[in-house]
Amino acid sequence: MRKAKTSSRREPTIALINIVFLMLVFFMVAGTLSQPLDKDLSLVRTADLEGRSPPDTLVVHPDGRMSFRGEDIASAEDFLERRSEEEREVVRVVPDQELSAQTLVNLARDLRGAGAQRVVIVTERGLE
Repeated sequence: MRKAKTSSRREPTIALINIVFLMLVFFMVAGTLSQPLDKDLSLVRTADLEGRSPPDTLVVHPDGRMSFRGEDIASAEDFLERRSEEEREVVRVVPDQELSAQTLVNLARDLRGAGAQRVVIVTERGLE
């Protein structure tokens, strides 16, 4: 009886290494690298700037009281009456951090119901 000859064929790892190397070279060439900034360039620092709300915003205090340009506002309708038709398209609201979410949602609903096209909430990051 003869034994069946088993062949110990090795896996072609060299071919796999070549493919990975070619892919690496392709992505290095095809990828875009950003140019480094000039060493003489000094970027603007915004951390020291005073962040404050724009003058055309409706400010909502923690107790739900509203003010516009330093004057108290009774309701959303009263606020929109002071604005022109063009200014009613986008209404910016600056809520206090302690204001409840339900109060803010109700205010946005009232503003939309009174004729505001869009209600934008200005946050702390937006002021930075």
